[in-house]
Amino acid sequence: MSLLNYEVQIKRVSGQEDILLPQKMTEAASGFDLHAAVSEPVVLNPGERQLIPTGFALSMSADLEAQIRPRSGLAYKHGITTLNSPGTIDADYRGEVKVLLINHGQEPFTIQRNERIAQMVFQLVPRIKLTEVVELTETERGSGGFGHTGH
Repeated sequence: MSLLNYEVQIKRVSGQEDILLPQKMTEAASGFDLHAAVSEPVVLNPGERQLIPTGFALSMSADLEAQIRPRSGLAYKHGITTLNSPGTIDADYRGEVKVLLINHGQEPFTIQRNERIAQMVFQLVPRIKLTEVVELTETERGSGGFGHTGH
């Protein structure tokens, strides 16, 4: 099986040279862990959301997107997750990557500098042409929506 290889350029944000760059924690991991580039600890109270900087920006080809996803350990242990999951970093965005975190837990959670806060997974983005039609092709499901199968 042949694996596709893509080069994605990464640039540190000035003043964030001590922040770890995204990294896979195991060779077979699909996500790159992202680290908090906060200047001081940030307390995330229950129900509160904060936009957390990561200290880097990306440049990738137009057939890629980067998805920002929660870290399962933070979600399970503390109720910390990404609010717009997955968040999308478009190929033409060149600003600092930031992570929108929310505390769904019962206790305040403190985010420390260089703490792993989320993961980034790259996905292929196909080129889609939307074509307006008068009628759609028929399927067995038809327009059945939420819960239409009885489960």
